[in-house]
Amino acid sequence: MKRLLIVALAGFLTVTASAQNGKGPSVDKSTMDMSYYPFNYPVLKIQGKATEPLVARVIYSRPQRNGRKVFGELVEFNKVWRLGANEATEVEFYKDVSFNGKPVKKGRYTLYAIPLADKWTLILNKDLDTWGAFKYDPSKDVLRTDVKPEKLNDPSETFTIFFDKMNRTTAAMYISWDDTRVTVPIGY
Repeated sequence: MKRLLIVALAGFLTVTASAQNGKGPSVDKSTMDMSYYPFNYPVLKIQGKATEPLVARVIYSRPQRNGRKVFGELVEFNKVWRLGANEATEVEFYKDVSFNGKPVKKGRYTLYAIPLADKWTLILNKDLDTWGAFKYDPSKDVLRTDVKPEKLNDPSETFTIFFDKMNRTTAAMYISWDDTRVTVPIGY
């Protein structure tokens, strides 16, 4: 028994030393980011300055343009896209909302898009914790809605999703990259 305890302790110390000396995983080129509505909600909450309840949070990876033509080439038209890179983008609603005018229950969803030059179809899907759109299953769609893309005068190097207040009961989710942006109203 004493010998078993010594072997177990030696194994634990070896694993602990390896973990402390290891470099960990390399930094991903497409870093993960998170946006909230209301903007900066966690900081406002700990400062006691939150004046509105939490409505939504989106978690996504932020690829870079790096001189590439994004829409129509890197992101192919008329194909399901994970909205970003790496893991599929996920959005969580902390209350029942309307997403581009369509009702959505409180919960967490994967957010996909099918971009075209003149419209994007946004998709909320209930298959969570997935990589890319490789295993996208349309039978798990909760909602599909079309939005019109707009051209930006000042292109964005980094893929970005953020929220901003539109009025007293509506926020906008902005999705932008390169010279394109779509806006999705979220009623709460």
